[in-house]
Amino acid sequence: MAKPLFQGAITDVHGIRVGQAQDKKALTGVTVVLCGGEGAVIGADVRGAASGTREISLTRSEATVEKANAVMLTGGSAFGLDAAGGVMRFLEETGTGYEVGSFCVPIVPAAVLFDLMAGDGTVRPDADMGYKACKTAHKSVQQGAYGAGTGATIGKFVPGATPVFGGTGTASITLPDGVTIGAIACVNAGGDVYHPHTGKVLACGRLSDGKPIPCEGLLLGTAPAAEHLKIPERGNTTLVVVATDAMLTKPQANRVASCAHDGMARAIRPVHTQADGDTVFALATGRVNADVNMIQLCAAAAEVTARAIANAAWLGGKR
Repeated sequence: MAKPLFQGAITDVHGIRVGQAQDKKALTGVTVVLCGGEGAVIGADVRGAASGTREISLTRSEATVEKANAVMLTGGSAFGLDAAGGVMRFLEETGTGYEVGSFCVPIVPAAVLFDLMAGDGTVRPDADMGYKACKTAHKSVQQGAYGAGTGATIGKFVPGATPVFGGTGTASITLPDGVTIGAIACVNAGGDVYHPHTGKVLACGRLSDGKPIPCEGLLLGTAPAAEHLKIPERGNTTLVVVATDAMLTKPQANRVASCAHDGMARAIRPVHTQADGDTVFALATGRVNADVNMIQLCAAAAEVTARAIANAAWLGGKR
């Protein structure tokens, strides 16, 4: 079994567990990040121009609800948002959510990626799959062809080239002050994935003879083949959740989400395109009462995001 390029997992953050469920035949699935009974301060930043999200507005700094109980990443395009109902059902059964009178309303922001053409597009994540993902939640995280990354593909901007499989990846860093930050990424990028440190291409489309063909030359006008001048648009999207055990305010969580996109840009080229719905969520469980250095924390958020994306591309291609 292939080993990840980078070590650690988002579940190294105290209070975070990950559950995943997938249909390997239909090539779709759900990844759920559970935040524990007290929830986690939530932020988000959507930079792709073709996003599909749920409850994204409550992640804004001025929104009344400060914490989320879970974040769901799913395949199935907009249809996959149905899976959030199963996540809510699981959380309600455990009495987890935002208390409103005698009711407990689970807060579950979510985002989707487009995998309908990877397998059987008539089969999409539903509430039962979302519930099942929560039931499997654990501190260990399966990487590669699991969860929302099951039907993910990479490298779809070169006409005539065949995309390669993407997947789900995770990584973490513990900073000198004891704060841990981790990320999980489901990579279904239209662009190509590069090693964030060496610049080596990890995943890109391939021609009929198996030759890898990165799209950068085409996009920058240096590709020699005239037939490669038209860029097709197909469903893509990379989804990321970054979590830390630091105590953060909601504006700080939103800042972490914004800076994590820097890591996405290091690992994916091009990124944030008109054909991607690239979205980052940030969670702060507040278990470490440290004087947070936001410059350091945001730099680490970018780094773990890039590492998680690299792991997803590396391990997803080994299926």
